Amino acid sequence: MIDPRQRRDLFWFFAIALLVLGAGIGLRDPWPADEPRFVLVAKQMWDSGDWLFPHRGHELYADKPPLFFWLLGAAYALVRDWTWAFLLPSLVAALATLGLSYDLARRLWSHRAGLWAAIAVLACVQFVYQAKRAQIDPTVVFFITLGVYGIARHALLGPAWRWFWVGCFAAGLGVISKGVGFLALLALIPFALMRWRKWNGLADLGSGNALRWSGGALAFLAAIAVWFVPMIVTASTSGDPEHQAYVQELLFKQTATRYTSAWHHTQPAWYFLEVIAGYWLPFSLALPWLFPRWRDAFRARDARVWLPLGWALLVLAFFSASPGKRDMYILPMLPMVAVAAAPYLDGVAASRWFRRLLLALFVVLGFVFLGAGVAALQGDPSFELKLEAQRGLDPASDALWWLLAATGAGMLGACIAWRRAALKAAAIAFSLLVVVLFSGTSVLLDKENSARAVMVRGRAMAGDATLGLVAWKEQNLLQAIGPVEEFGFRKPVEQQMRAGIAWMLEAPESRRLFVLDGALDACVIRERGRPVGTANRRTWWLLDASAIAPACR
Repeated sequence: MIDPRQRRDLFWFFAIALLVLGAGIGLRDPWPADEPRFVLVAKQMWDSGDWLFPHRGHELYADKPPLFFWLLGAAYALVRDWTWAFLLPSLVAALATLGLSYDLARRLWSHRAGLWAAIAVLACVQFVYQAKRAQIDPTVVFFITLGVYGIARHALLGPAWRWFWVGCFAAGLGVISKGVGFLALLALIPFALMRWRKWNGLADLGSGNALRWSGGALAFLAAIAVWFVPMIVTASTSGDPEHQAYVQELLFKQTATRYTSAWHHTQPAWYFLEVIAGYWLPFSLALPWLFPRWRDAFRARDARVWLPLGWALLVLAFFSASPGKRDMYILPMLPMVAVAAAPYLDGVAASRWFRRLLLALFVVLGFVFLGAGVAALQGDPSFELKLEAQRGLDPASDALWWLLAATGAGMLGACIAWRRAALKAAAIAFSLLVVVLFSGTSVLLDKENSARAVMVRGRAMAGDATLGLVAWKEQNLLQAIGPVEEFGFRKPVEQQMRAGIAWMLEAPESRRLFVLDGALDACVIRERGRPVGTANRRTWWLLDASAIAPACR
């Protein structure tokens, strides 16, 4: 049971977590990468009522299963505003992940250890950054964490068959979110090995439970079947070749082929060690103090430490074996690494050298942000003007640079004021960095990053004409105002341009082309085109029929 003092601790921790993770919601529209795509897919699902087959414009979108898009739709149903809705699934998933980390460590050790586990997860730049993005990863992290939590509740604190089944069901939900939810089930491997070698800390689960164990497989498959069965039935009976292509693309190219023969994001085998060292700051600063303690726990055969840690190492090995690697792939490891660290973090935090290192990190970051802001305000303006032009900022406004300088000054002020309480200074500096910088940039950069401004200008220039998008990005279609047409997303740009020209010439008085600068070819008379502006460092043009060369008519 949790006593009143512990409830108060939890209240303040989650209040701070909500402030840090929720800052900026409602202040911006979706930004690349990924956010406009996912929101566009969810919006088209909502508008069309087709919840089985995601679409990006006219084309089926087979890169990801649909559960995250369903969650975006549910958030929109709740608040009826995409600007507010699109970040809610990530926020809820992140807070739930913190809750699971706390609860598992509390049950294994103590309330204080639970708080340390949750703090360790929150004190990770990668976790905070992903939680503030409308990407699938925070949701997948939650489902995988719930999966391992359920297995650990059963294996370490059980018997708890219901929790085991819940964990397997959560792993299935992870599969229909991003495909890798099955990784939660890898926790059964260290459990089986530890049970065979009779490690300490395992629950007595008895024998003769084959039917109950098989219930986990059924729960896992049942979660997948929520989407997979109706999707396969529809694809098999509709006679639509696009549905067949969707199944092939999703099940083979976007899963097995993506893992074994990745065609992008190739990295060396040790890449994720660099991610842990840099992207998991400031939590990763504690690792040199944790390694000896984990070694001692291994020698003592402590399953409470090594079941979550052993699972995390399996996940690391799994992703390291694939040639295609992205930094967020190993984020699901973080909560279980934090749980394995939880009983030792009190001792680590008491180390004078750890506190000095932690304080030095935020002092350096404070100087970096303060220096960057002051340099832009007082130094050579060439770099400043270039960045302002790329990001659509008003050259007469120095708001971004004042924001950087104020953030850095605030971090340095916190480090000076609480220099004898390094943990408190670091917590305040980290919170300032996230809340002030994320909220401020959300306001300053949104028109450019979301492409809202360029689409507003495009509509104003086109009047009542229908806009035909060529070489478009998801944010262009998402932010488009009024009647719009597109000619495929994956089609080669040359084919889009030819189709767009033919479409416009069918009704030249009421149709215009909105074209990426790089797509303008010999068929376009540039002098007769009208530049619309930039978004995401791309320049866009508006063309009417007079801008098409006679040879291409």
